[in-house]
Amino acid sequence: MDYTTLALDPGFGSAIGRGIGAIALYAVVGLVLMVFGFYAIDWTTPGKLSILVRNGAPNAVIVTASGLVSMALIVVVAIYSSAGKLDEGLLSSLIYGLLGIVVQVAAVRLLEWVTRLDIGSLIESDRFAPASVVVAAAHVALGLVVAVAII
Repeated sequence: MDYTTLALDPGFGSAIGRGIGAIALYAVVGLVLMVFGFYAIDWTTPGKLSILVRNGAPNAVIVTASGLVSMALIVVVAIYSSAGKLDEGLLSSLIYGLLGIVVQVAAVRLLEWVTRLDIGSLIESDRFAPASVVVAAAHVALGLVVAVAII
């Protein structure tokens, strides 16, 4: 009978353990930032965003989804730029994520003022409004700008 032995490097198990730990920690940081980002948008936007999203208001869903995608871009680039240093990666993700939230909220308020968009009425509408795509694009564009600035 011929047996084949699977040979793994001696440090393989600990490397897997560290990788699993890093994934879990980054997932927690990302989730915390996305929840905080959602509530930052909710707190600074007229109307109750969580209820509007739950009820399927199309413009609220579009604006919220774009804000979350934007936040994810920032977190992903912060993780990528940390070059495998877990402590620096977690801290930079948290710092850049919080900065990204502040920038997004301020920029959307500025966009509302410049374009004279009534964001409150826009997101509360039961009908799709093309202007919600402009707000969504602003979220994603700012996320990209902050993300690339991290590099």
